[in-house]
Amino acid sequence: MNETMVCAVGNVATQPVYRELASGPSARFRLAVTSRYWDREKNAWADGHTNFFTVWANRQLATNAAASLAVGDPVMVQGRLKVRTDVREGQSWTSADIDAVAIGHDLARGTSAFRRANKPDAAVTSPQTEPNWETPVADTADASAPQDAQPASVT
Repeated sequence: MNETMVCAVGNVATQPVYRELASGPSARFRLAVTSRYWDREKNAWADGHTNFFTVWANRQLATNAAASLAVGDPVMVQGRLKVRTDVREGQSWTSADIDAVAIGHDLARGTSAFRRANKPDAAVTSPQTEPNWETPVADTADASAPQDAQPASVT
């Protein structure tokens, strides 16, 4: 509660670094977010300032991000924004991190082929068939009674 949730659209700037920790898998990469604006003088689109974020992913998201992302990929990242200030060797440093909840390729700039991740603990279940929505289900109390076909009205 009371966390700053953001959605950042940009490009993967560094190869994701994957680690197996005691608390579970973790991955991080840098995200470059560049604003674009219409330059009236040049009559063309121009790049503005680029912001860099360190994106952190944990558990299954970390595993999938490390296997799916490469430098230059256009992505969308949703998560909690964490701005940190630190003093290193007498200099003040500020970093902006995103603790990712969701990461995906930006389909406005390309295509992607989704593959569901294997779940090793998932029990094998028989596939359920899709119900036939065109055939009405017979009432169990009146199963022997004939069904009257009524035309559907279209308005």
